[in-house]
Amino acid sequence: MELGNGERDTPLTPFAIMWGGQAVSLLGTRIVRFALVWYITIQTGSATVLAIATIMALLPQVLVAPFAGSYVDRWNRKRTMIIADFLIACSIFALALMFSIGLAELWHIFLIMLIGSTLSAFHWPAMQASTTLMVPRKHLSRVGGMNQALNGMANILAPPLGAVLYALLPMSSILLVDVSSAAIAILAVSAIKIPQPERKVAIEETSVLGDMKEGFIYLKGWRGGFILVIAAMILNLISTPAFALIPILVSNHFLGTENDLAILQSIGAGGLVIGAIVLITWGGTERRIHTAFGSLVLEGIGIFLMGLVQPDGFIYVILFYAIVSFLNPIVNGALIAIFQETIPPEMQGRVLALIVAGASAMSPIGLAFAGPIADFAGVPFWFLVSGIVTTFMAIVAFFIPDLMRIEDRMLASVNTHIELDGEISSVVPEEGNHEIRIYDEYDS
Repeated sequence: MELGNGERDTPLTPFAIMWGGQAVSLLGTRIVRFALVWYITIQTGSATVLAIATIMALLPQVLVAPFAGSYVDRWNRKRTMIIADFLIACSIFALALMFSIGLAELWHIFLIMLIGSTLSAFHWPAMQASTTLMVPRKHLSRVGGMNQALNGMANILAPPLGAVLYALLPMSSILLVDVSSAAIAILAVSAIKIPQPERKVAIEETSVLGDMKEGFIYLKGWRGGFILVIAAMILNLISTPAFALIPILVSNHFLGTENDLAILQSIGAGGLVIGAIVLITWGGTERRIHTAFGSLVLEGIGIFLMGLVQPDGFIYVILFYAIVSFLNPIVNGALIAIFQETIPPEMQGRVLALIVAGASAMSPIGLAFAGPIADFAGVPFWFLVSGIVTTFMAIVAFFIPDLMRIEDRMLASVNTHIELDGEISSVVPEEGNHEIRIYDEYDS
């Protein structure tokens, strides 16, 4: 029985199977990512090289995601997730072979990162859009909290496991962990039925570019959401480089080892899990936007303090990082709760992808400058700048009416009519499911 858009009386078992498979895949990916990042750090000791690696992982989110989102809305979402995971596993297996025969070079790692990120640009919106159709609306906030907690747990377990595997196994064997976990995710999705949304307009009557344009107009017509994406772009320009260069911060500024990096990231991930649990229990303020930007003010202060820590104060940077990590899921979780009931299911792929592209667009630019400047001025410089900008923008947000009233859109169950090329296109701002990340230090 359907209880309305997003209110389906359906069993949660299929979603639980899909979520479980993705949880295993996420852990495998994080273990391998830790090992690769530390390999690059030890081999080069260069912030510039590490920044290039991060750019390779971010570029598809900017250039490919808008097109990918439109295709996700047109394709079978189950098939899209399976094919994306399969091709990612194949690319990682190819890199493992290169390491095993001694031919792996840095550019091979960069290429695999680029391929994996491109395929993820299809997988992520397909999974997020499918979640809305598989989970009753009353449980969507819990799912958002579960995802934040899963992200934290993966970051608690992955660094120590990655450090142990890095010390005991060759890189070719470590890479096979990601291949195996991807196979589990594929089997999980293959075993369940994933519903497809009904399009109001037949696919044959539209084009991919037309779908992209409609998604952009939908987002642009929502002033609060559009302003939030602009804010995310500015913050990513400054903040992504800081957190992307944490391995260099540990290695060069604190003269640490892979074990120190593992400790820092694991404790930070513990803070993330606790923050997610607090949000699930507390639920936030009546206006969730106040929860998000109030927490972001405190997060900015924590980032600034990380930049002030001297080389002999590693314990203090761990403390500040734990605080920042604790606040991160509260910021993101509050925003998720706002957006989950907004985008129509048949438009989620393209709008989600546009949001991701917009939020990620400035990160490669920031990283392009951050690497050379950090090599010259030191990584702590970026934490100081990031903390100041984050705190300032979070305070300013409280004085922007469109942003503070962003939740009013959820309360208005009306159709929004958009003029598109001389014709009137009806877009219904009903329930949806997506996450916009101001920035996420764990996904750099």
